[in-house]
Amino acid sequence: MLTSMKKESKFLKHIPCSVCGSSDANSLYDDSHQYCFNCETFVEGSVEVSKPLVIPRLVPKATKPTETVLEALLGIPDRGITADTCRHYQVKGDSDKHYYPYGSDIYKVRNVKEKQFHWQGKPELPLFGMDRFTSGGKAVTIVEGELDALAGFQMLGSKYPVLSIKSGASGALKDCKAAYEYLDGFDSIVICFDADEPGLKAAQSVAELFGAKAKVFKHKAEMKDACDYLKANDAATFVSLWWKSEQYVPDGIVKGTDLHDMVMAPLAKSIADYPYDALNKTTGGIRGQELIVITAGSGLGKSQFLREIIFRLLNTTSDNIGLMFLEESVRKTALSLMSLAANKPLHLAEVDATIEEKELAYKRTVGTGRMFLYDSFGSNSIDNICNRVRYMAKGLDCKFVFLDHISIVVSDQSNGDERKSIDEIMTKLRMIVQETGIALFAVSHLKRPEGRGHEEGAATSLAQLRGSGSIGQLADIVLGLERHAQADDPIERNTTRIRTIKNRYSGETGPSGSVLYDKYTGRMTEIVDTL
Repeated sequence: MLTSMKKESKFLKHIPCSVCGSSDANSLYDDSHQYCFNCETFVEGSVEVSKPLVIPRLVPKATKPTETVLEALLGIPDRGITADTCRHYQVKGDSDKHYYPYGSDIYKVRNVKEKQFHWQGKPELPLFGMDRFTSGGKAVTIVEGELDALAGFQMLGSKYPVLSIKSGASGALKDCKAAYEYLDGFDSIVICFDADEPGLKAAQSVAELFGAKAKVFKHKAEMKDACDYLKANDAATFVSLWWKSEQYVPDGIVKGTDLHDMVMAPLAKSIADYPYDALNKTTGGIRGQELIVITAGSGLGKSQFLREIIFRLLNTTSDNIGLMFLEESVRKTALSLMSLAANKPLHLAEVDATIEEKELAYKRTVGTGRMFLYDSFGSNSIDNICNRVRYMAKGLDCKFVFLDHISIVVSDQSNGDERKSIDEIMTKLRMIVQETGIALFAVSHLKRPEGRGHEEGAATSLAQLRGSGSIGQLADIVLGLERHAQADDPIERNTTRIRTIKNRYSGETGPSGSVLYDKYTGRMTEIVDTL
């Protein structure tokens, strides 16, 4: 202090300083002189206090409180935090303001009554408390606020470092990245952020930063942060949960030890059978959460093959069925299914059938109340089709959905990139199958092979699936239909050989039976293949 200051004067109160802007570092004495402990400006007492005379000298533009002004905080009673804890972290202040150090004479200031924060000086540390603990050791805990750091450290018996991010949940990742080397020196990093959406999201991102070293603290239901436990005098619960903090495991990674009950449970059997024994023998039937792709050359009976499966499901299950035949009207689809029940092709105008026959066929098929048809007049965008499949599964409780066919959806897209569109729809359909547990049958066209065409009985293969490898990659079962549609012999011309091209269930592939189409009954019947 300057020697001209009257030593016998008596301190009256703290007042604002007009030089450095401090709100309370300036002191007023009973002889009217002033002295600012922040910028060290002295004002003679002979002038009016309201118009201070500043001694000419270079005054630093300090905004930081100094050690001579601030005293150690004697605890925070309403939070249950002791004076010893405050001294350990060198937290200073009084009942009105708390000063949390982030470097040498640099503070984050908390206005207790207004619950507001501001900085005095530019923070040198990315985390509160870093300067109070050396890097390395068994564990370090990261919390969201300075008060949580004090509370956590105190509840852990002052044995393990507890640090706070400086800028809230939104800046947690940035703060922890800045302190990465320091934090990485510990064996374990316990992340104890607030139990709200921002805190949980921040905990996830910070845990990903440190990988296997990260452990995530899971709060008790009614508790939000570390302070809540101390205020509730429940430090024992906090400590117990701290020790139980679980090692972070990235999404999609499952510990083998967590699979015991799953692998010991009986395997789910097929939920339905195909209408043909040889095909059931190869595939093991139809399962939920299965994407089955049916493929063949143009005009070789893919839609009729689907109808036989649908009719089988109607007669052997009690489940709802969703139908999306995009190349035909709902009337044609309904009549074609009724044809199977009537054993005559009712969808052909020249076929005679009585009203009684149609009524009976209707009641056995589309009139059961278990079938839901999509009228494709309108948008066939990928999102629109996928939304309808999801609605059939979730809104209408359909366990089986039939989409005929993927190629027409792709051809309707405006981007003109067939490969990209097929990748998109197959990925989305795969996700719907996993999400809803349905069995989804989807028809896909083939590329024309070199030499002998599919209409002449050429074998089918995954490599011939049109447009993209994602069809074969994402499907569980791929069935190819092969028929020599130009054969002179009528039996050969109407015989379709079924080939299992892919079988994720058992791996068994190859020829899986033959079916003969009877144009008089409109049915595909399994036969012993003699061709």
